[in-house]
Amino acid sequence: MSLINEKDLEQLTNVKDTTCVSIFIPTQRAGKEVLEEKNKTHLKSLWKEVATKLKEKAVPESKIEKIGEPIKALLNEKTFWRHQSDGLAIFAAEGFFEKYTLPVNFDAHTYISEEFYIKPLVPMFNEDSRFYVLALQLEDVALYEATRYSIGKVVVDDLVPSKLEERVGFDYKQKHLDFKTQNSGGENTIFHGHGGTSDEVRKEEINKYFRAIDKGLETVLNSESVPLVVATQDYLFPIYEKVNTYKHLIKTVIPGNPSESDMLGLHEKAVQVLEPELEKIKKERIKKFNELNNTDTTGASVTDILPAIQQGKVDSLFLENRSEIWGTYNSDNMNVTIDDAQKEGNYSLMNWGAREVLKQGGHVFLIPEAQMPDKNSKMNALYRF
Repeated sequence: MSLINEKDLEQLTNVKDTTCVSIFIPTQRAGKEVLEEKNKTHLKSLWKEVATKLKEKAVPESKIEKIGEPIKALLNEKTFWRHQSDGLAIFAAEGFFEKYTLPVNFDAHTYISEEFYIKPLVPMFNEDSRFYVLALQLEDVALYEATRYSIGKVVVDDLVPSKLEERVGFDYKQKHLDFKTQNSGGENTIFHGHGGTSDEVRKEEINKYFRAIDKGLETVLNSESVPLVVATQDYLFPIYEKVNTYKHLIKTVIPGNPSESDMLGLHEKAVQVLEPELEKIKKERIKKFNELNNTDTTGASVTDILPAIQQGKVDSLFLENRSEIWGTYNSDNMNVTIDDAQKEGNYSLMNWGAREVLKQGGHVFLIPEAQMPDKNSKMNALYRF
């Protein structure tokens, strides 16, 4: 499932209206908050605040009603509120409405302007390392392609056996084998069987099954160099690891029975395992900025960075994640006006910069204040060489 993609972002950035409303709320996946409908209540409260602000801006009541109609309808969708992730993003204008349930911990935020506020979304469009998740069981196998913010199932039904019995024969069920482990290591796995089937024979059956899976996956992975993380029971992973021929297998397993998690649950666990790998691009760009700081290949002045963005010179844009820079940018004369606060007629210069850099295929990183490369500015840039 692609949670939000480049086409969605392009659609959002192309919407221009006198009144574009963006709403972000943190949400909970499960628990007491979901049962008490706190996510739903939070959105209802924020929409009420937005509607009040729109009235203060003298937006016609009829237009407010049209913008709010799909939001009010969403509040009544009980099924929707039972299936949330970490954050909900809503974009509404007259004749336009989109919602995205995303694995991003948003701060509660509303934004009213002539364009949508996409700054909180931009980390999802950096070139985070892609990776694969292999959900491996004796009764099922599934492969997923993912990034930090998306996951989708790869069709491999015609490439790998779907279950052990397809590879070793249907009689294995009649052996009444009960697999148990004395510890999490694979070497001490004990296979308790009946009917004359030895532990070694049973282990070879699993080896044969896993070798067939590995061979089938070659078709998908033969030209790849991205991580493959396996979700399986601890006792099975060492067996698969021995027959695996893919060079980028991650040695840390997603523990437990993968059938006990849905696709989003597997994705969440995989991201936790791969966190160091997924931070690699951001760390590389920050390191490069620090190495080149105070040269003509870095920038920390908004009045210099925005014209450079317009000219396509920015490779990486670093934005302080909990701050804003309000003002306007005149693309005709490359003049930047910076204001102390949001007011009628100005907008988020961070949002403008993030949108333009992403359009050009650059990187945008939201950084905590303490981790900004140049802490004297809320906006830093690494220019193209």
